[in-house]
Amino acid sequence: GMPTLRLLAIAFVLAAPLVAQRPAVPFRNGMVVTRSVRIAPGRYLAPANDSGAITVRGNNITVDLRGVELVGSTDRHNPDAFSGTAIRIASGSRVTVRGARIRGYKVGIIARGVSRLALLDNDLSDNWRPRLYSGIEKESLVDWLSYHHNEQDEWLRYGAAIYLADVTASEIKGNTVRRGMNGLMLVRTSGSRIWNNDFSYNSGLGVGMYRATEDTLMYNHIDYDVRGYSHGFFNRGQDSAGLLMFEQTSNNFVANNSVTHGGDGLFLWAGQSTMDTGKGGSNDNVFFGNDFSHAPTNGMEATFSRNSFIGNRVEENWHGLWGGYSYESFIRGNTFSRNVEAIAIEHGQLNEIANNRFVQDTTAIHLWWNKIEPTDWGYPKSRDTKSHHYRIFENTFEDPRVALRVDNSQDVIVSANRWQGVDSLFRLSGDTTGWRVADTRIPPADGSSDETGVMIPRPRAFEGHINAMIPSGGRRGRNTIIVDEWGPYEWKSPKLWPVGRSDAAPQKLRVLGPAGRWRIVTKDGVATLSATAGKVGDTLVVTPAPGRENDYRVELEYRGVASTSPFGEAFAAQAPIRFGWSRYLPAIAWHLRFVAWDSVATPRTDDAAIIRALGGKEVATLDTTRLDLTWYAPPKKTIPQAQLLTEATSQLTLAPGRYVMRTISDDAVKVYLDGKLLIDDWTPGESHAKVAEFTATGSHALRVVHLQIDGWYELRLDIERMK
Repeated sequence: GMPTLRLLAIAFVLAAPLVAQRPAVPFRNGMVVTRSVRIAPGRYLAPANDSGAITVRGNNITVDLRGVELVGSTDRHNPDAFSGTAIRIASGSRVTVRGARIRGYKVGIIARGVSRLALLDNDLSDNWRPRLYSGIEKESLVDWLSYHHNEQDEWLRYGAAIYLADVTASEIKGNTVRRGMNGLMLVRTSGSRIWNNDFSYNSGLGVGMYRATEDTLMYNHIDYDVRGYSHGFFNRGQDSAGLLMFEQTSNNFVANNSVTHGGDGLFLWAGQSTMDTGKGGSNDNVFFGNDFSHAPTNGMEATFSRNSFIGNRVEENWHGLWGGYSYESFIRGNTFSRNVEAIAIEHGQLNEIANNRFVQDTTAIHLWWNKIEPTDWGYPKSRDTKSHHYRIFENTFEDPRVALRVDNSQDVIVSANRWQGVDSLFRLSGDTTGWRVADTRIPPADGSSDETGVMIPRPRAFEGHINAMIPSGGRRGRNTIIVDEWGPYEWKSPKLWPVGRSDAAPQKLRVLGPAGRWRIVTKDGVATLSATAGKVGDTLVVTPAPGRENDYRVELEYRGVASTSPFGEAFAAQAPIRFGWSRYLPAIAWHLRFVAWDSVATPRTDDAAIIRALGGKEVATLDTTRLDLTWYAPPKKTIPQAQLLTEATSQLTLAPGRYVMRTISDDAVKVYLDGKLLIDDWTPGESHAKVAEFTATGSHALRVVHLQIDGWYELRLDIERMK
């Protein structure tokens, strides 16, 4: 039979000592705290190695950091260069850290092996995040993330505002993490209570959980944790998410959180051990009353596991719930609206879909089984992976194009649903047998009573909790997701952003930001402007001068309400703020030759052999003005998908000055400027960037050699003027 729904009992007593009004002690970089302390308020430049600017060690310790700002780097504008750890909690019990402002580090707070840890009212915004390379029209593979393994703290390569490993019975309350990459990371934690926090506008994860059990997440803002999205062009997500739950993350309670506008809202996966053995999973988690809307990919993705989804709002996603290989799961009382597919489950068994409301989804429910499964998965070798035994009852379907699409599935019972404005009620195909439709409820096959379809349990509220939901009429919708080179735009500062393509001429630019006015300050390479002043919300049309379509800029000045820059700088109301738009793309006529590569006859490390191979017969050629190629299936049949050399040559003419050249390659690349090696990135690897500076004096010969071993192919070269 199906599991009974179990709400986690939350009993939590935190007894860290309060700090008496003891004298404040001065901050010293590298200080070790072994007893309760209040650190003198102030802004402290504390560049840190991984040992930490502050180390806390011991029991019954409160570190009062109210009024203290720890700064790891004063270079706000290059957050990908941040390093070190601000606060390291090495061991102990009943440790409290309160009121810190921490910025400019790779890791804000890290704790290992601590029980009854309390992190209260800390602001860990503006720590490490990588530069992103996806553009408006086309993504780059270099931005994709992978969180699949963390047995050796692999997640730390992505940094974290808060990283807790082997921490039990913690309280994480009132903390803020914005404008970073990863917010709160929980590794082998248990019994934690995470509430009233703001983990929003980060370019990786709001909250990440790995082998975390019996934790409670309630009343948190976890919005706009996203990358890999360009409205109207691509919706990839690139494995960013508001809430990530990986590898045997079970028995957690997630309620009343706003988890909107994430790459995925929820991204839950059983873990590699389950994929290899078929055992375990990220099971018996309860998701109650959350908002999982406006994800570029999946509002909720929960795979190879058993969970309960109750009373959630799931609006305007590609998939509302992607539940591949889900089993014995409850999907009850949710509202799905305007999703491409509201519920999509392949290879699922014994799932119950009841009391949900489906509004204007393209397909409300899609269930299916594929005969062919990946041969390298252990899971289907030891588990039943056919699609069977669904109970779909007492749902309301309003104006979907297709209500139920069922392929190759057995024993699906549909009863007591309500239909309104449905274009196509049922679409059945393949080996779909045991299909039953009834007007009334059908009791469970085991004869037990089942009243849970009409009962939605409500968790006990925490005293003093916030309402984390986006207020009625507040900004929401995928069209409000804007991702630039430093992550999701926060709407707290003025910004120019194209209405459509970034290479249009004339260029239409939206003036975004908080309320205020703008005026043109400078322009270069511009023939005409549609206006020279206006207010936020305007569209400014920039017409480049003839011949300057790829080399122009405009700079504006904003005055308005108090604002915060994308790097955390605060500006008072009416302070003048400069912002703008520029385009620089030097005209380069590239000629590409593709040559098949024999890795045995031509070792990658033998430069002379590579040169000889490039002198051989090409399998294809290509002429282009932009060296920016990405594919999995080659664009021409004569080009092999693996074992390929590419040679790109051009004559480059630049105004005298200093420039930056950047390559992005999968697998390896070399760049020669006037015959001299400028970029040597010849060690194969997945998509990655490499940069070099150079001085231009006029006309130069440019030669690029790219090596493709197999898998994805990416070759891109950008040239930027140095400021």
